[in-house]
Amino acid sequence: MPTAQEPTLTLNAGAVAATGTWQVHALAQGKAMATITTFLKALKGDQLTWDLSAVDSMDHIGAQLFWNAWGKTRPANLRLAPGLEEFFKRLETTGTLELPRARQNRLTLVMKLGFAMLLFFEHMAGLLRLIGQVVLDSWRFLRHPLRGPWKEISANIYHAGFQALGITALVGFLIGIVFSYLSAQQLRNFGGDIFLVNLLGMAIIRELGPLLAAILVAGRSGSSITAQLGVMRVTEELDAMLVMGISHGFRLILPKVLALAVAMPLLVIWTDTIALLGGMVSAKMELNLSPQYFLLKLPEAVPLANYLIGIGKGVVFGMLIALVSCHFGLRIKPNTESLGRGTTTSVVTAITAVILADAVFAIIFSGVGFSG
Repeated sequence: MPTAQEPTLTLNAGAVAATGTWQVHALAQGKAMATITTFLKALKGDQLTWDLSAVDSMDHIGAQLFWNAWGKTRPANLRLAPGLEEFFKRLETTGTLELPRARQNRLTLVMKLGFAMLLFFEHMAGLLRLIGQVVLDSWRFLRHPLRGPWKEISANIYHAGFQALGITALVGFLIGIVFSYLSAQQLRNFGGDIFLVNLLGMAIIRELGPLLAAILVAGRSGSSITAQLGVMRVTEELDAMLVMGISHGFRLILPKVLALAVAMPLLVIWTDTIALLGGMVSAKMELNLSPQYFLLKLPEAVPLANYLIGIGKGVVFGMLIALVSCHFGLRIKPNTESLGRGTTTSVVTAITAVILADAVFAIIFSGVGFSG
């Protein structure tokens, strides 16, 4: 196999002569590439004569070096060795190619807003259809309870309720400590230490407990429901169920709605209890309020209506989370990108719906549950 000659350039009286092998393996040897690059950068003038007739062989890498040095234009005075013309013809052809112009986005702000509103109403219509299907499936369940999806309901209660006890207890306890500590700092300034029980009881039982439990369940169980239905869409299990005559609503959606409607009120009571326990611990440390005083004062400070409102919120929040999660889970397309985007949208929408429902509860029951 012949040894590659070192590529060289010489300048003599305005003529640049190239010799040797101008291929990538020869250019990579030693300092050949650095020497050639320095030489080409030092060349000045457009009237130079280029003589490549003594070049032994060349590839596209070597041709590209010359092409860049010429400013991507063939010089007027150029002599080529036989067989090199094809390289520079290809480079000339490539240089004349034009990329297609980027298509301008013709959607104005008003049009984008219109499309967003149409998408919103589309989601609302789909959610209403889903609610109607759940109502029909519930009536079917009431007529034939022995044929109902009891196993699915119990499994969803276990996953959404029992398995969420740990995280709700931890977050509720910490929230109770923080809320009690901050409240005690302010009440001490006004000599209202004994009103800490009233503040904690009303805030946690009526508002913080149900809302905190709902947000945690929406992020934990809501995303799980959407991902489960989405994976069933990707793996075509939903289509297989339809082929076998199994209703999606009766076997998938109804059990999740009923399970969260049962599990959420229990989680609300659990979260309220643990949060009040955290507040009791903080009250003992900050204001030296005994646990006995806390427990005796709590029933007087918080009327029974507030417990019922909190439990009612749990039922509504649980059903909302299940419906929103199932809605977005059924709309996922059979690809992984849609699965991730749909799960994220489901969680955000469920939390937003819970907060809006809590605001509606606050308006409707604004005059209920306050001792005179």
